[in-house]
Amino acid sequence: MKTWQDKKEFKNKVLTVAKQLNIKVKSISLRPMKKKWASCSTAGNLNFNLDILEMEKKLGEYVIVHELLHFHVPNHGKLWKSLLRAYLGNYEKLEKKLKSIPS
Repeated sequence: MKTWQDKKEFKNKVLTVAKQLNIKVKSISLRPMKKKWASCSTAGNLNFNLDILEMEKKLGEYVIVHELLHFHVPNHGKLWKSLLRAYLGNYEKLEKKLKSIPS
């Protein structure tokens, strides 16, 4: 299982994916979060659970894409799910694995 080296590597991945999705990110924060893996604001601020650094990279990338897509679609409806599938393929597998990890 390959995890993130450090915050810098994780943040660089966020910026790379944001660029691919044509999303402008104002800030990226990693901090302790009790009930979720990430959140975003309409102002372009992204917050990630600090525990994501200990997570397998593939799952972390799912969380990154999941949050960034909310800048285009603010809900988890059909459009959002089809965009997630376009970028990650069979995302349901990753989603299921992520839900099995206590946040």
